[in-house]
Amino acid sequence: MFTGLVEDIGEIQKSARRSNGLELTVMCGIPTADITLGESIAVDGVCLTVTGTASRGFTVDVSSESIARSTLGKKKAGHRVNIERALRLSDRLGGHLVTGHIDGIVAITGIERKGDFTQFSFTAPHIILKYIVEKGSVAIDGISLTVNQCSDRDFSIMIIPHTLEQTTLSSRRIGEQVNIENDIVGKYIEKFILNDDTAQNGISREFLEKFNFT
Repeated sequence: MFTGLVEDIGEIQKSARRSNGLELTVMCGIPTADITLGESIAVDGVCLTVTGTASRGFTVDVSSESIARSTLGKKKAGHRVNIERALRLSDRLGGHLVTGHIDGIVAITGIERKGDFTQFSFTAPHIILKYIVEKGSVAIDGISLTVNQCSDRDFSIMIIPHTLEQTTLSSRRIGEQVNIENDIVGKYIEKFILNDDTAQNGISREFLEKFNFT
């Protein structure tokens, strides 16, 4: 589990194809002594397992599922990525609960300066947008962000100068693709509402009364 607060910007040193995926070597400023084999680490929001460490970085394996769901399969040597180590139970939850399980890829359709702030706009399919609500949380490339506005076609977020400087958003351009993870709370609510009773009978007054919504 993660918070969406990026610790460091790493750089892909090597991307090597494997039979069922690939191996990434990532260089970063996090001390190697603080990274242990087998721990979870988020690379551009994707939860991965550390399989090796180097003097200034680490290696991770990326499965075929993660390649299909995220942008990691397109990363080459020199590409910058957001890095966050897993949340400890004693840590403050400064962002929101982020699992590192990417829902899909969305495209940047707009980048506009708004005084000291920067507004990013994204297009996304319905399967993504249905979980996005105005002022709700969303993780873009592993960054915990607040939804500024949303419609049935797109959504936007407002980036403060600190977040822009401390993440890879500073180098993003219109047309590029990013990883997105929706807030998991909405998914659980949907699963609860769309149970067998609802699927067969719909949401009726009796259903709402049964679960104390009236």
